[in-house]
Amino acid sequence: MDPSSCPFCHLEVPSSELEWHANSHFEVEDEDEQLARDLEFAQQLALAPSSPPSSSSMNSQAISDLPISRCDAQISMEEKVSSLIALQTRTTFYEIEHGLMALLRDCLETERGNTTSIVSGYIDHFQSIPSEDVGWGCGWRNIQMLSSHLLMQRHKAREVLFGGSGFVPDIPSLQRWLEIAWEKGFDELGSDHFANNIYGSKKWIGTTECAALFRSFGLRARIVDFGPKELESFYPLLPGSSLGKEVKRIHNGGKRKAIQVCGPMDRYLLARNHDVSQASSSGDEKSGCSRIPLGDSLGSISNENLGNKFTKNSKGHQVLIDWIWNYFSDKKFTKSGNCQVVVSDKTPLYFQHDGHSRTVVGIQVKHQHNGMQQHNLLILDPGHRTADLERSLKQKVGWQKFIKRGVHTLKKPQYQLCYIDTGIANREEVELLKTIESVFLEF
Repeated sequence: MDPSSCPFCHLEVPSSELEWHANSHFEVEDEDEQLARDLEFAQQLALAPSSPPSSSSMNSQAISDLPISRCDAQISMEEKVSSLIALQTRTTFYEIEHGLMALLRDCLETERGNTTSIVSGYIDHFQSIPSEDVGWGCGWRNIQMLSSHLLMQRHKAREVLFGGSGFVPDIPSLQRWLEIAWEKGFDELGSDHFANNIYGSKKWIGTTECAALFRSFGLRARIVDFGPKELESFYPLLPGSSLGKEVKRIHNGGKRKAIQVCGPMDRYLLARNHDVSQASSSGDEKSGCSRIPLGDSLGSISNENLGNKFTKNSKGHQVLIDWIWNYFSDKKFTKSGNCQVVVSDKTPLYFQHDGHSRTVVGIQVKHQHNGMQQHNLLILDPGHRTADLERSLKQKVGWQKFIKRGVHTLKKPQYQLCYIDTGIANREEVELLKTIESVFLEF
């Protein structure tokens, strides 16, 4: 077996023993000695060249040993961030030829009937991998999807995301970035729930973890909650919530529990079943119908006030549909091909419900002869294989079952959305962004 060089002492050891040997450098019983070694290692990394190691396995091992999650005042935040920038790993994924959204637009344009679709621009699909993250990684995969959009569509975001690396990091690197966000003071409740440590775990994350991560780079990540009025006081994200810090999320075998509150729904959402698993989304594509008008374009209404537009105008889950329509149908869009498909400049939506999360990349409405309007959310699911999605879009056969979701499929009692507003926050605004609150819309 070919020998490999230890990244710490540079000793040549068999490849099969490299991980054990590298870990042995950190197996010390004395806490002071451990802290000293951590500090020395962080300083070495901060002074190291910015190019990543040639071996991805060595890179992963080095990241795992970074003292990022330690509350050690001797290791500066600047050192931790520079170390992570140098050692983070670009994620690997199945890249769709010609781009996923270009294929989707082509399919939407050739559909029959009087339809209008509004979609986001560029985005890559990131699927959960059986050997890596199936059953727990959907939140991270949706963060990767949002990141791929931001890196391609927003120049200012590209400059600040992940240290200006210009690529989407893998899950372990994202976990380290979230720990950095927590240490900077973003989402203290979430940080406390995870004991300030998420790297290497299979714990489910949700909307506020997504928001905290992006906010730590100065991006204006916003959250909107949808649910019945009687549950509004159970959302500690909301100002004036009755539960506040008395509600604690406890991770127990993949579940979160707190005073009859559980599930992977990001922050204390009530669940019907305490044994919820992360299920791959599927369902009937026969969409529900509504007589509710689409409403006006948002125009000059700020994104912060989006949550107030449809509180009383719609029934049930149609409130969610109407909000998403108005989010994407802002005046800032361009037409693609014929007028059936419009490309919005809005980011895709991180779409969370109890048991799973997905990414909303657009919305379609079909105007029927009887005056009714049939809506479909256009969704990318990390549980689907990217190759299957590509094949169905290229052949224009069966793609609807992967992407379209009608109103009738929205059967959960609560939903959360996260979107990224435009611009980069200044220093004062960043301090405000550390406290994550949400807008609540009543079903």
